[in-house]
Amino acid sequence: MDLFNRALRVDAVISVDERGQMVLPKDVRQRAGINPGDKLALVSYESEGSVCCLWLMKTEQLLGSVRESLGPLMSALAASGDSEDGKTDTDRTTTGADQ
Repeated sequence: MDLFNRALRVDAVISVDERGQMVLPKDVRQRAGINPGDKLALVSYESEGSVCCLWLMKTEQLLGSVRESLGPLMSALAASGDSEDGKTDTDRTTTGADQ
């Protein structure tokens, strides 16, 4: 059995009310450390033109994943001074090239 199959499980079956609201069971909220006022990101997966899967993620975990993924890229771009004219922002400011 691979990690993906071991990590996933059905914790509850929940209903959507007429206003589109759902209630996460208390034991799930406690295990996940979800408290009143916490922000959750709703992440969807689309297959063959329709949404088939929905995930809830704590926003701090989502932001951490984005930073982890994009951080090295942003650092590399900043270090290279990547621009069309080959000058960094510092070069433009000190030479007046952006005026």
